[in-house]
Parts: sequence; structure tokens; C-alpha cells
Amino acid sequence: MKTKMISVSAFLFAAAVLSLNAGETAKAPQTSAEFEKLKTLVGTWQGKADMGQGPIDMKVQYRLLASGSVVEERSFPGTPHEMVTMFYNKDGHLALTHYCVMGNRPGMVLKSSDEKSLIFAFDDSCGINPQKESHMHALSMRFDDANTIIASCKAIMDGKEMAEKPTVLKRVTQ
Repeated sequence: MKTKMISVSAFLFAAAVLSLNAGETAKAPQTSAEFEKLKTLVGTWQGKADMGQGPIDMKVQYRLLASGSVVEERSFPGTPHEMVTMFYNKDGHLALTHYCVMGNRPGMVLKSSDEKSLIFAFDDSCGINPQKESHMHALSMRFDDANTIIASCKAIMDGKEMAEKPTVLKRVTQ
């Protein structure tokens, strides 16, 4: 009975502390200019993608999460091919983790950037063996204007680099 009372008291104390902080919002950590550029994508985008069998309609949704510290990219939302990519700062550098329809989660880090583009390269520490596991290996994003981006993925399939097929995405405006 004494143990039960201690457990209940500890739970109530934790609940009280959490409720005191419930109205506070965490401050977003300092981010890079590249991460700030990604934040401008928040919204819905549409285009045509070629995943190897010809062009298909593609919808992409971007959301800002975790007090502004993560940009979520959701491709093909609500379909069996839905994929999620999370962009975040890792050790002061922009990085991403891609949750792929191939059932794996390659990671990438920002390799280079300029005013109009972000280039991500494979992160060897993500746990994927590029010679043995098919995966998304690199990503480039070009910002043509506020309502047009061009994304291009480099895939490795059965140890071979596949041809990149750029996808033009246009912002859906209400």
C-alpha cells in the first residue's frame, strides 16, 4: 500500500509540474540559412514524378514541427507509396532522414548550397550498406521561385546508380 501511495504521489507531482509548463512554448534553436529556406516550403505542392514506370501525379506536403526545429516532407500522402523525410540540424549542419517506400531510412547531410539550391549527400553513419541495399542516396533541391522547386533524387538499386529524374513541383495556392 505504501509503494502504491508513493507511485500515485510521484505521478501527481509530475502531472502538476507538466501542467505548470503547459502554457510555455519552447524556443526554437538557432538554425542555418539553409534550414530557414526549407521553412519557406510549408504548404502543399504538386507535380509529376517518374519513379521508373513513367510520369505519375505527385503531391508533397511540408509542415513545420517540434517548435520549428523540424521540417517534415510528406510525399504521396494517403497512398501506399507515402514517404516521409525529416529535415533538421545535426551538429550545426542541415541533415535529413528519409523514411522510404523501400522499407529503409537513409540519412543525408548537406554537401553544398547556394542562394538557389541545396545538395544533400549520403551519410555513411545511417546504417545502410550502399553496395548491398537499394536506397535513396542523394537529393538536390533547386528553388526556381517562391512557387516552383525542382527536386532530383539519386537512387542506388542493386548496387547500381540509377538515372536521376527531376520533378518540378508547383505550390498549390488557395
